Amino acid sequence: MQSGCANTRKWVIEFAPEQAKRADTLMGWIGSGDMQGQIKMKFATKEQAVAYAEKHGLSYQISEPKLRRLIVKSYADNFRFDRIE
Repeated sequence: MQSGCANTRKWVIEFAPEQAKRADTLMGWIGSGDMQGQIKMKFATKEQAVAYAEKHGLSYQISEPKLRRLIVKSYADNFRFDRIE
């Protein structure tokens, strides 16, 4: 499988849960009365996200993205004569 990276270069603000999730006794669905848990705000840059959080008095924690290590492969390499098995 291949995973694309389109629309992944954005900074996201997510709110920490204020209430624990609970199971509905009748249906068994998981839910919560916390409406902020449904909100995700996306920003183009880290500075914009930090400025928004500071402007609205939100405490924040920054998680830097991990660098992807690409392993370039070719389908034709599966059929090379000097391939090590």
